[in-house]
Amino acid sequence: MLNSLSGRLLLLTVIFVMLAEVMIFVPSIARFREEYLLARIERAQIASLALLADETMMIDDALEEELLTNAGVLNVALRRDAVSQLVLSADNIPPISGTYDLRDASAWALIIDAMARLIEPEDQVIRVIGTPVNDAGTLIDITLRTEWLRNAMIAYGINILILSAVISVITAAMVFIAARRFIVMPIRRVVDSMTAYAEAPEDSRRVITPSAGIDELHEAEEALASLQTQLTASLRQRERLAQLGEAVAKISHDLRNILTVAGLMADRLENSEDPAVQRTAPKLISSLTRAVNLCEGTLAFGRAEEPPPQLTRVDLAMLIEDVVDHERLAAGETEVEITATCAPGIFVRADPEQLYRVLGNLMRNARQAITATGKPGAITVAAAEGDNGWCICVTDTGPGLPQKALDHLFQAFQGGARKGGTGLGLAIAAELVRGHGGRLELKSTGPDGTAFEIILPMGQEI
Repeated sequence: MLNSLSGRLLLLTVIFVMLAEVMIFVPSIARFREEYLLARIERAQIASLALLADETMMIDDALEEELLTNAGVLNVALRRDAVSQLVLSADNIPPISGTYDLRDASAWALIIDAMARLIEPEDQVIRVIGTPVNDAGTLIDITLRTEWLRNAMIAYGINILILSAVISVITAAMVFIAARRFIVMPIRRVVDSMTAYAEAPEDSRRVITPSAGIDELHEAEEALASLQTQLTASLRQRERLAQLGEAVAKISHDLRNILTVAGLMADRLENSEDPAVQRTAPKLISSLTRAVNLCEGTLAFGRAEEPPPQLTRVDLAMLIEDVVDHERLAAGETEVEITATCAPGIFVRADPEQLYRVLGNLMRNARQAITATGKPGAITVAAAEGDNGWCICVTDTGPGLPQKALDHLFQAFQGGARKGGTGLGLAIAAELVRGHGGRLELKSTGPDGTAFEIILPMGQEI
């Protein structure tokens, strides 16, 4: 019970109400003590008037004792016309333990005196000085037993505590009911919705519908609904990607066998005496080999991510030239000029197959973008070596990336730069570069063209 939110609220409400009552009790008991003493002064004054009314000021002992008992005091002294007079007095009065002047007593003094009286259990005789009512004199002085005063204060305190307890219980019950109705139940509804959604997150009917009347809870429900909606969409997309990966895996298995056969046939072309065939055969064999490797790596991409790169020393100029030659063949008769600028003798620490794929994806995207415009264009690949790494820049004169591609750059199936594109090329390229410890960045894009930059760290020598 106490571990629940409503139970904690109930307990805290009781505690806070009791603390508030205690803060009220202290000045209240001090005020009660003051009123008690003032009432005794007033009764003592009335009792003294019975004696003052008699010119002889003589009464028998029985009547005097009755007047003192009714007033609740032991003696009464009245100061009138600058003369102090003992009006009533009992026999054998014990010694006085303290004197209290109510005429100029401060609030703190009254509170301290009241707390001291409650703490002191011993019956004592005190002297109290006050001002007579109705201008019946300048000063009235009485003595009384503290046992009467303390018993009255304890009785008053018990009544206050009982009333405080009743108020605390009623207030706590009202707070408990209100908190449970307006806070706990909406929170429970959110928790139940989260639990139900967790059982079947792909079921969009289990997405919470915001309905809380409290602004903060309503905002929390809206945020939860948005999160659940996005998660459901992501799960559906992930399921489709898993199905696509399974289909691609099956296709790659058969395609690998076909490409293997094509590779064996291409090997025979190397023995041809035709000069054109001798120039083309090595590039054809290289392309078929890369296609087979790509098919074999498809399963790894579909399962989780690209395999870690096998880092070796790669002649960057030769690799770039190989990619450029392949893209020139793919460009065919289109008016796309492809050039490479790389100083010889630059060796990078990279996986040649993965770096080839990165450059191939970037150049293929650039070539397709230029071809889609129907206008001539140029693609330039430039590489340089710095103090801490290598930089490869692929620049084109295409139309630039659309806003949709910029909003989802490097995200698979969302960052396609052309109609019908999937965005896989840039996503794969960025993932492969990250596997090398580097980064792929978009340096610029616009009507004059686009530039991507690959930065590879040097790291340790191979």
